[in-house]
Amino acid sequence: MLEPFFQNTLVEAGCDEAGRGCLAGPVVAAAVILPKDFFHPLLNDSKQMSEANRNLLEPIIKENAIEWKIGICDNHEIDAINILKASFRAMHKALDQFSNIPEYLIIDGNRFYAYKKIPHTCIIQGDGKYMSIAAASILAKTYRDKLMQEMHHELPHYNWKQNKGYPTKEHRKAILEYGDTQYHRKTFRLLAEPELF
Repeated sequence: MLEPFFQNTLVEAGCDEAGRGCLAGPVVAAAVILPKDFFHPLLNDSKQMSEANRNLLEPIIKENAIEWKIGICDNHEIDAINILKASFRAMHKALDQFSNIPEYLIIDGNRFYAYKKIPHTCIIQGDGKYMSIAAASILAKTYRDKLMQEMHHELPHYNWKQNKGYPTKEHRKAILEYGDTQYHRKTFRLLAEPELF
């Protein structure tokens, strides 16, 4: 069972990102404020859910959340400032759009750059512990997956509709065969280390 809130006195937003470990495409973050009475039995860490259940929950979260926003850092920003900083920047971009400014933030992971003067707590595997972080993980993941499907239609050789830009053998084989693209992260190791014999 996920906990509804980390604390109960301040308006709390959960933040998470998707796409940190990918070779191509953006990192996408979401921030979500859930109402006190929100509950859904399927809600969990997006990585523990099927794609069908993520897609089922996405509109339910959007309809029921007090507020939710998406922030994006593309591959060029990632290459310019590094993936960790880009992940935090994407969360900040999501928070920048809020009309209901949260009073407390809970962040999935163990590090974060403070947003303005809002207090925050980093929670390792928070997307499997707190509802708002789990909701953010689902919105970030589903939004990013749709972006990668759009990119797939432009460059189908890399099969991003399936691998979503992650470093699968198939993806790396396509990079070896066709080269990289304007969507690849040039500061990442795009090709696997050669096997040593």
